[in-house]
Amino acid sequence: MSIPVRRGAVRREQLFDALVELLLAEGFAHLTLDDLAARLRCSKRTLYALAGSKQQLVRAAVVHFFRGATARVEAVLSGRDDPAGQVGAYLRAVATELGPASARFFDDVAGFPPAAEVYERNTRAAARRVQELVAAGVAAGAFRQVHPEFVADVVTAVMVRIQQRQVATATGLDDAAAYAHLAELLLHGLAKP
Repeated sequence: MSIPVRRGAVRREQLFDALVELLLAEGFAHLTLDDLAARLRCSKRTLYALAGSKQQLVRAAVVHFFRGATARVEAVLSGRDDPAGQVGAYLRAVATELGPASARFFDDVAGFPPAAEVYERNTRAAARRVQELVAAGVAAGAFRQVHPEFVADVVTAVMVRIQQRQVATATGLDDAAAYAHLAELLLHGLAKP
């Protein structure tokens, strides 16, 4: 009995992975459930088994994306001992995870409150993680004496501006490039003289 359940879970995971890949590349506002079913080579019934509506399906896909991205970003930190390496690796990993996402995807997320809420929640969690890493680096003497909560507040503000597409509008940078630049700026600011 556990084999069919496992097979179903694997199929569900594969569908969400394919859905995330499609949404990252093309966005979602313009796609109907019929479009999604055709592109994923499944029935609408299969999609309704994942979520009760297109809106719920999109939100679930965005949650799936960020859950996987968070796990991969955290995995990058394992085995790293130096605080600067951790902070830089963390923000560069965030940039890498956001790299496949198109501007259309981010615009659609910003315009769809349930998906925007998921992105915002993940942005806050990432900022808290940066604060933890900075505080650990200050405590270990690897960074100059800074106020970790202030650094986290600044990082949060930039991350929110990235998430809300304000950085893209002001600079032309996509989200991944903005995170990469944030990593460089932060690391130079934390370095001891």
